Formats: sequence, C-alpha cells, structure tokens
Amino acid sequence: MLKILSTGLVLALFATGVSAEVRARTDNGFTLGFERPVRAGPDTVLETVAMPSGWWSSDHTYSGDAANIRLDMIPGGCWCESLPGGGVKHAEVVMVWPGRRMVRFDAPFGPLQGMGADAVLTMTWADPAEGGERVLRWTFVVNGPGTGAMADAIDGVMTEQFRRLGDRLDGH
Repeated sequence: MLKILSTGLVLALFATGVSAEVRARTDNGFTLGFERPVRAGPDTVLETVAMPSGWWSSDHTYSGDAANIRLDMIPGGCWCESLPGGGVKHAEVVMVWPGRRMVRFDAPFGPLQGMGADAVLTMTWADPAEGGERVLRWTFVVNGPGTGAMADAIDGVMTEQFRRLGDRLDGH
C-alpha cells in the first residue's frame, strides 16, 4: 500500500510540474527545494500564502483542523494554531517584501521545535519571463543535532503543503 501511495505522489508531482527535492543533507541539517509554475498574480500569491487555513493539510496540524491556523503577515507575525485552552506557534514571519515577491519565516514546524532546530522557510514567486509562467519556489533550510535523519519525512510533509498551495493558486 505504501508503495502505491508513494508512486501516486510522484505521479501527482510530475502532473503538476512540481520539482521537489532534498538539495543537501548532513547529520545535522538539510535543505529542501520546491518549484512549480502557478497562474496566480503576485498579489493573489501573497494573499493566499497569508491564509494557510485554506491550503495547509489538516492532517499536519496539532488540532486536526487547518481552520484553526492563522498567519499575521507582518514581521514578527505569528503562524499560529489555536488549541483547546492554548495554542502553538508554528512559525514567525521575519520578512514580507511584496515588491521582491518574497516572504520568509523562522519555521521549526512540528517535531523540529522539540529538537531545538533552526528552520527557515523562504517563499518566492518571481514575475514570469516574457511569455513564461510565474514560478513559486520554497526553500526550507533546517539545522540542528540529528535533523538530517528527518529530511525525507519532512520533505514528504512539506511537498504535500507546497502542492496544496500551488493547486489553490491554480484554482484546483
């Protein structure tokens, strides 16, 4: 069953033009890279990124419901999830630069928090070249003791989120 699911994920990535890979890995860190064309305009990209409740998978939340996620898209803003009687900060906005089509987050998602890892997620969406398409890119850089062993598992989760955002931007 796992082989069928893995094959299906690979086929889905190629069908949408997604490029996803572990670009570098050591025992104590890794870098993931994601890229795909999207049809949305630059303002729509930023607005959609700012609403992760509309594209992040509920399967990868603490509460089980992405509707509990909010993102305050200002430097120092919280990518947070409400929990009964509390909450969790998944990431913090460190840069919003609409003119450069870029946002950056201090983002030790999920198990990375408990490991004390440093994690930076940079999202860009370049203007298309003449006759080309806008390209959405994510780079996720993680450093911390033992984190290299988690690269493949985290790549799987982040690939799913990247695909979901791209699909949302393409109106799927």
